[in-house]
Amino acid sequence: MKTFIVGIGGVTNGGKTTLAHSLQKLLPNCSLICQDNYFKPEAEVATDDRGFKQYDVLEALEMEAMMSDILSRITQHKGTEQPQTSQEKCDPSVHFLIIEGFLLYHYKPLDEVFDQRYFLTVPYEECKRRRSTRVYDPPDPPGYFDGHVWPMYIKHKEEMNKLQNKIVFLDGTKTKEEILCYVFTDIKKAALHCTS
Repeated sequence: MKTFIVGIGGVTNGGKTTLAHSLQKLLPNCSLICQDNYFKPEAEVATDDRGFKQYDVLEALEMEAMMSDILSRITQHKGTEQPQTSQEKCDPSVHFLIIEGFLLYHYKPLDEVFDQRYFLTVPYEECKRRRSTRVYDPPDPPGYFDGHVWPMYIKHKEEMNKLQNKIVFLDGTKTKEEILCYVFTDIKKAALHCTS
């Protein structure tokens, strides 16, 4: 069974997790790996000179463990066939693996496995508003969004713009349904080409 790997990246509170979980429900033979599950313990995350924990860098993540889990999922589905049901909307011989996170395209071993790459963006004010409604553990200290989160997003996005990989940028201010419809249709089309 071919594993078709989809990256759902983007800005904090851009809609990545919502999109990834919605796709997982729609795509047959689909599993999901979330980068947020690979943060190092707080004590191992560096602190800058302003006292801000540096969570928005690759060094704050256990990327080797994440890659190991991804490669394990790929291997697990090689050579297996799933029975086709009449409700499946994609080729049943394809296992879909969705990888969701904020720094997917900056880690070369991970970036090399993607068949499709998406990146959700939202403007500064909307991102700040959404982030202010979320509860984090540990909680964001005062000034964290403006002093660390947003500047790191801008830095990573500029680096990503220099990459030669095909990344589809998505407007995270569109409705969840619009974004899901576009991405689902795009994945179906791309998966069809990879199996024919």
